[in-house]
Amino acid sequence: MSGEDRSVAAYVARLLRARGVDRVFALCGGHIMSLMMAIDAEGIAIVDVRDERAAVYMAHAYGELRNGFGVALVTAGPGVTNAITGIANAHVARAPVVVISGVPPQPQEGRGALQDLPHVELVRALTRYARTLREPSLVPAALDEALACALGEGGEPGPVYVDFPVDTLRAGLPAAPAHDEHLRPHRPSRPAPQLAAARAAAEALWSAHRPLVISGRGARRAATPLTALLDRLGAPYLDTGESRGLIPDAHPAVVAAMRGTVMGEADVVLTVGRRLDFQLAYGSPAVFGAARFVRIADTPGELRDNRRGEVEILADCGEALTAIVDAAGARAPAIDRAWAAGLRRRHGERAAKLAAAMTSAPDDAEGRMHPNRLVAALQDRLGPDAIVVADGGDLLSFARVGMSAATWLDPGPLGCIGVGTPFGIAAALAEPGRTVCVVTGDGAFGFNAMEIDTAARHRVPLLVVVANNGASQIEVNDQQRRFGRVAGTRLQFADHAAMARAFGLYAERVTRAYELDAALDRVLARRPALLDVVVSPEAASSDARSGLARVPDLQAIDAWDDAERAWRSR
Repeated sequence: MSGEDRSVAAYVARLLRARGVDRVFALCGGHIMSLMMAIDAEGIAIVDVRDERAAVYMAHAYGELRNGFGVALVTAGPGVTNAITGIANAHVARAPVVVISGVPPQPQEGRGALQDLPHVELVRALTRYARTLREPSLVPAALDEALACALGEGGEPGPVYVDFPVDTLRAGLPAAPAHDEHLRPHRPSRPAPQLAAARAAAEALWSAHRPLVISGRGARRAATPLTALLDRLGAPYLDTGESRGLIPDAHPAVVAAMRGTVMGEADVVLTVGRRLDFQLAYGSPAVFGAARFVRIADTPGELRDNRRGEVEILADCGEALTAIVDAAGARAPAIDRAWAAGLRRRHGERAAKLAAAMTSAPDDAEGRMHPNRLVAALQDRLGPDAIVVADGGDLLSFARVGMSAATWLDPGPLGCIGVGTPFGIAAALAEPGRTVCVVTGDGAFGFNAMEIDTAARHRVPLLVVVANNGASQIEVNDQQRRFGRVAGTRLQFADHAAMARAFGLYAERVTRAYELDAALDRVLARRPALLDVVVSPEAASSDARSGLARVPDLQAIDAWDDAERAWRSR
């Protein structure tokens, strides 16, 4: 280790820099101050936030967009407890996030010191690795192991947590040649696909009459081989929020508007790095019928949850897809091409009908625009390379149905609303040449609304669009339908633009549809900016109608729940 500063804090900063970290997301505190200053001295940018939860959200999005890990630096006690929701979201999303904190000096541990909590015990269930590092000589190897665990080396990727007593951070690191070996980047290894398994998968897929391909997190770096398989097999394709934008909407395999139909009609389903969770009906025969499954994943958790595959391949997803196509060779697939073409045709008809309906959706009796008008106007203005961050309950449902993007981020399988502005800030910093738009409901925006101050201070070229319907509307709709009254779900039509202007953003408020187009042009040209758009609370999204807010007993939505009950009672 070179340099005059031989403290543990300085070593941690050097290791982060050596591993490619150019930015950390942090909120200051005394227990981490020496580390924060060492990170700054190392030339790593610090994005200081207003809440630790937002720091972890930003590290989550930044790491995923940069195909690496993100780093959040939070202080002890309430800093860690504030961060736990972000850690939980990364845990469920399998996102590589490194959370670093501090604890009181060792002579004060367990004596009622300021902000003294058992951090490791609090976060252990949500992390791949959690440890307090007290002995300076053990820090290099322990950090190396933490980063390997975050990236999924030998297991599932996800968040890791390490903290240091304050006196350990200040202590000198003993000189040892072995310490430098931990500074070197290491690329996570993945098992290669076995030839026999690739052949078996090709046989199952190429002999299927109605194959279906569904992608998830594990497919994100496999766009080219996934496209090659879809082109050769001719199968219809469904993305999910984890991999949205991976295959362009114009590709003939995309049949998103026929999701329920194709899931029920497929005879073989290929999952590529995708869990069969609540969003896919847990793979239940009540929804997927007698379909057989072929499953590919680079982690066991995406390989055999809920339904086992007739063929299962634990390997790099891109390499596995290439091996399957190679194994199929020149063989012609047995797919029913009329079936696939019919799905694509009906998908196109539904998509065109939806697009027309969105642009002409009527205002309500108060003159407030339908959310679909806002979604359609955004889709019309955002370029093909835009990053869209969708957040909320009802609004997320409108955006998910009505918008597409080259890169899509949303609350993920935890349903962790409030990620919108933090994710958007991280995305704009990670991809500075691309347009980044957060489209969020007003309820979701409120969770981390103060982070617009972070966007303003760091001059992040972000557009936040708030669909303001004065309520937690998906719950309002559910309460009105099931109970005939509303309790604890009304907000107000707050002036979010005024708030944004107070923090230094360019901001406008739109209350009528005829004002929208010109306002969008202005805010897109003057980022960081916020557009507060009053929309009708009377509009009901597909999620509101499906029963998602009701939380049925057996499945996520009413239709699947009814099908599950019927299937179980046979």
